[in-house]
Amino acid sequence: MDVALVTVGDELLSGDTENTNATWLARQLTERGATVTRMLTIPDDRALIARWVREFSDEFDAVIVTGGLGDTPDDVTLEAVADALDREMEVQDAVRERVVEKARRFREQDPEYYETHDFDLDPDETAALPADARPLQTEASFNPGCVVENVYVFPGFPEELHVMFESVAEEFGGDVVSESVGTATPEGALKDVLDGVRDRFDVAVGSYPARRGTPGRVKVTGTDPEEVERAIAWVDERVADPEGQ
Repeated sequence: MDVALVTVGDELLSGDTENTNATWLARQLTERGATVTRMLTIPDDRALIARWVREFSDEFDAVIVTGGLGDTPDDVTLEAVADALDREMEVQDAVRERVVEKARRFREQDPEYYETHDFDLDPDETAALPADARPLQTEASFNPGCVVENVYVFPGFPEELHVMFESVAEEFGGDVVSESVGTATPEGALKDVLDGVRDRFDVAVGSYPARRGTPGRVKVTGTDPEEVERAIAWVDERVADPEGQ
């Protein structure tokens, strides 16, 4: 399963917010056997989001879009996804009812916040999704996400994203497996090993240098678990033990 990630937000491009969502999603998908083939960060620009979602939807098995869900003027992700897939925005009754109920409970639980802040909720605006979308609503999020064709739209707040992704995590998978071996061999001295494993085995291989007191490692990835095991054993015999033994 080939997946593209699109993270949306001016704050990501300006460096005001660290893009932890892309790293977290890539790790979650890889652990499930999927392959992240593209990772793109773009501003809150409706036309630009629509352009890349349309292109990635045609090219990949799934597209995950995060960020830009809300009721402020720069939250345009859902409208952009609708544009990309040639759909109108619509309000599903069940989604609207859940938004209204969540607002009611919030008002009861924290009336002081509700009274002192300009909490002017428009249920129709909050509940609107691309036509025929499958809504994704969790207790962690106020605004719904959704699935439209092969496009998954999640919120940008990491805590909300994690919960919503877990609700559909079983829909992502694949045959890719990975194994790693730690090594004290400097990355610059690994060229012969990396070339050798590529020549001998049907796998992909990469090296990751030591960081902050942790040893470096060589990672082998493939679709045949036995081939990956043979390749990682071959590598292990040819790199320095990180424990110095």
